[in-house]
Amino acid sequence: MNKKTSIFENSLIWFGAAVSIAEILTGTYFASLGFLNGMLAIVLGHIIGCILLFLAGIIGAKTEKSAMDTVKLSFGGKGSIFFAILNIMQLVGWTGIMIYDGALATQGILAVGHIIWCLVIGGLILVWILIGVKNLGKVNIIAMSALFIMTIILSFIIFRGGIAFGSGDGSMSFGAALELSVAMPLSWLPLISDYTKEAKEPVKATAASTVTYGLVSVWMYVIGMSAALFTMESDIAQILLKAGLGIMGLFIVVLSTVTTTFLDVYSAGVSTESIFANISSKWIAVAVTIIGTLGAIILPMDDITGFLYLIGSVFAPMIAIQISDYFILKIRHDEKCFSVINVIIWIIGFIIYRVLIKLDTPIGSTVPSMIITICISIIVNKIFIKRKAV
Repeated sequence: MNKKTSIFENSLIWFGAAVSIAEILTGTYFASLGFLNGMLAIVLGHIIGCILLFLAGIIGAKTEKSAMDTVKLSFGGKGSIFFAILNIMQLVGWTGIMIYDGALATQGILAVGHIIWCLVIGGLILVWILIGVKNLGKVNIIAMSALFIMTIILSFIIFRGGIAFGSGDGSMSFGAALELSVAMPLSWLPLISDYTKEAKEPVKATAASTVTYGLVSVWMYVIGMSAALFTMESDIAQILLKAGLGIMGLFIVVLSTVTTTFLDVYSAGVSTESIFANISSKWIAVAVTIIGTLGAIILPMDDITGFLYLIGSVFAPMIAIQISDYFILKIRHDEKCFSVINVIIWIIGFIIYRVLIKLDTPIGSTVPSMIITICISIIVNKIFIKRKAV
């Protein structure tokens, strides 16, 4: 693809990624902390997550490589396949979750059947795929403008009674909430380079994408938390109905689900291309949409916290090693089949993350596990690896 994307186009893509029912629903969990502590956990978590998102996007933007191709720089040509497969699996999972949540919400507004709504949303995602990320143009501008206006209206409705600074019920610790806030931007980490690699101005586009996503994602979390605190309702469909949005609410749910899920299925196709060069990413995206739609119809997908923590445990140590290699050590391993040392370091980082999740530290699991992983990476690579400039 020769056409380069502008800063504005990249920002639109990530605005659409952030406006989603899944983010609003995840925000409802923070009500247990009360508004002030919940807000602190949301903001701090997103700052941490978005810094990592930015660093991942910069690697792809400067090397002009897709997300999974940048992984080859640290884990080798064949070593990246493992992460590409895991990424495809998490994207299939996200596709199912997004369609499931969207169908559940739309069914609450207009009851025509859960299966019907899954098929409608899945069908619209297919339309987005066939148009293509490079050709959305005015369609994306219109869609994002509509979402922006409607989410502002939704925010005014939720906050019209004022802010209640309650203490919450304490069912979730601050550390767990912080981790849940980090996890959402972290889930986009294996995707961002698929878009920044095509940017006209790589650094500026990556920064704009990250800031746009971070601010809007915080907004979505706060809408969810506030709805749970102020309206005493965590069902997005009921919130929209009580707000009197009706058809407009239906439009918010469907459009936000389509624009967010499109990124998942598109990147699933790009990740597959990093494994099999001759496969069409567009038709892989179509297949992922169909599988995700079937999953949304058949499987229950109500609680995604475990799924988010699993994503964090896989991709936090992965990006820690990439940060260490690209920004600190200035080394690369893409000419090798495998970087055995980095694979071993990743396994250690994965275990550290899973242990810290169970300990429920006040600062979550991502930050300490990544600091430890980066330190291990620097020490081990300084000792064993002969340098090759990035």
